[in-house]
Amino acid sequence: MDRKTEISTARDRIDGHAQVTPVMDSHAFGLGYPVAMKLEHLQHTGSFKARGAFNTLLGTDVPQAGVVAASGGNHGAAAAYAARALGHPAKIFVPEMAGPSKIALIERIGADLSVVPGEYANALSMAQDHETATGAMQIHAYDAPATVAGQGTCFAEWDAQGLQADTVLVAVGGGGLIAGALAWFQGARKVVAVEPETSCALNAALQAGAPVDVSVSGIAANALGARRIGGICFELAQGMTSVLVSDEAIAAAQSALWQAHRILVEPAGAAALAALTSGAYTPAPGEKVAVLICGGNIAPDPLSG
Repeated sequence: MDRKTEISTARDRIDGHAQVTPVMDSHAFGLGYPVAMKLEHLQHTGSFKARGAFNTLLGTDVPQAGVVAASGGNHGAAAAYAARALGHPAKIFVPEMAGPSKIALIERIGADLSVVPGEYANALSMAQDHETATGAMQIHAYDAPATVAGQGTCFAEWDAQGLQADTVLVAVGGGGLIAGALAWFQGARKVVAVEPETSCALNAALQAGAPVDVSVSGIAANALGARRIGGICFELAQGMTSVLVSDEAIAAAQSALWQAHRILVEPAGAAALAALTSGAYTPAPGEKVAVLICGGNIAPDPLSG
């Protein structure tokens, strides 16, 4: 089964479990051209990650020990939500850098949560130890075929909603989301990778010709802070356009979404738009562009307490 067929199968599988998220066009960013947006921050638990989690759990026999996931926050919340919805126990490991808002979200869902010192890689190591010790099933955040196929359903859905864009800009952390985009579009639309300057595993891999370890920091690191790009993403990403954006550009795009449309998103959710509003990516005359708004778990939670 090729990857596009896997995405179509995943879309049927998760139907009724994942939200169909809305789309809109905006002329409000002062760019001189419209921007198509898919509002995936309105997905269950505030990010696209629920798609991959549901596809993984619905596509296999889950052991009695349940599931385990390592996450910068969004994937952990999605894995916990999907496990609860389907009646499986979940053990989630997140790094301290996930932040109080995402940690509180996972706690509210009811998973067994461990907060780990350090960054995502440390949480992943502990999740792998738990998998070995208990027999729980690992739901990888980005580098697994079922995860990529699940994330790809976002773009299959967008096509079905009438997407007209020539180019789709996607924020990149470990690469599961953009791998899903590349697997679905297969060159029919240009896909542009957008990463923070201080957390850019895909850009570094494309420069080096192979996945390499990078340091991660910055305002979007708890969602886009993978130390090394996933192998599936790297395989699919050869020759693609990759751009970097500053923390200041991401924060400005967050503000622009709020001021223009009262859309409140986390930094990662605004990163793809930041490539346009900062000029890191400039469309050719007449080029129709779209951005995926991928995450809404802003910290601190504006309505907490």
